[in-house]
Amino acid sequence: MASQLLIRVVVFAAMMLACLQPTMGAGLWAKAFAVLLASVLSWTVCRFLPVTEVDGKGKAVLVTGCDTGFGKEVSQVLHDRGFTVFSGCVLKDKGGEGARELAAIGSPRLHVLQMDVTSDDSLWKARQYMEENLPDKDAGLWAILNNAGTSTYGLVEWCPIETYKRVAEVNLWGTVRVTKVFLPLVRKAKGRVINVASGLGRSCAPSRSAYGITKYGVESFSDVLRYEMKRWGVDVSIIEPGNFISATNIFNKQGIERTAKELWDGMTDEVKKDYGKKALDDYKLLMHQYATEGSRDTSPVVDAMVAAVVAVRPKVRYNPMQFYWHVRTFIMTHLPEWIADNIYIY
Repeated sequence: MASQLLIRVVVFAAMMLACLQPTMGAGLWAKAFAVLLASVLSWTVCRFLPVTEVDGKGKAVLVTGCDTGFGKEVSQVLHDRGFTVFSGCVLKDKGGEGARELAAIGSPRLHVLQMDVTSDDSLWKARQYMEENLPDKDAGLWAILNNAGTSTYGLVEWCPIETYKRVAEVNLWGTVRVTKVFLPLVRKAKGRVINVASGLGRSCAPSRSAYGITKYGVESFSDVLRYEMKRWGVDVSIIEPGNFISATNIFNKQGIERTAKELWDGMTDEVKKDYGKKALDDYKLLMHQYATEGSRDTSPVVDAMVAAVVAVRPKVRYNPMQFYWHVRTFIMTHLPEWIADNIYIY
């Protein structure tokens, strides 16, 4: 652990010296550019340094939202890497396909739990089961992977307050609730908490406020938790996926159409008159395009999740996103708003 940090410090120092040397006697802007160049070069070099990984044997991981998508897949990958995995599925009691597929693996190291992240009672029952089935009860829980989530769309004046509450109950309060219930076990293991946010948690977009505020909240919660857990030796990482809607099916054609109907039916006559049906149809079309243009390959996100679990020194943020989203996020978070907004919003 210390050796990896030392290597990064040495790389940065070497790059800094190499970039600053030609600017001796030059102006402030030249020196500032040299520092920026050294930072970029050292970051690039360090990306390709080997990462020391922990052995999964005897370590337990909790993954939420395992009915479909990332949660189901990462549960299988972590199990194959030797971890004992507790996979939370909200649809287990209804015979959900994801829960059945995971249970069919038939391994004593893969436990499928009935888990509703919006229910305290459900989580405490899951914790009781976990404590009875940990591979090493004295070692605690190595990692929490807060993956459960939901989404929606609609302009602020279109979305009823109940929609904001429903999405937040899963994405934000679900993350907080799971973390609070299981965190003592993670502190015992000096493990880590991994929270799934989104690229939209760094820079949002019109019609995504009900979703975006929950992911901004996850970002803030994760940062504060990281500060507080330092003294306990617990790491906190954030996964910020780009557009993987096509891969996860969190939005599909039927869901987009159903949401549009619910939005229209819930609008006041005043809002309907001011915006008109065409505005709703236009945003509905945009959501159809957004849902079909996303990556169908889940591996970048799953790989990032696994890396956050197994790395001895995990990153604070993992950004499994397409090049477009890397550029957009940088521009929206670093450039003046009047520039960024005119590029991506207006």
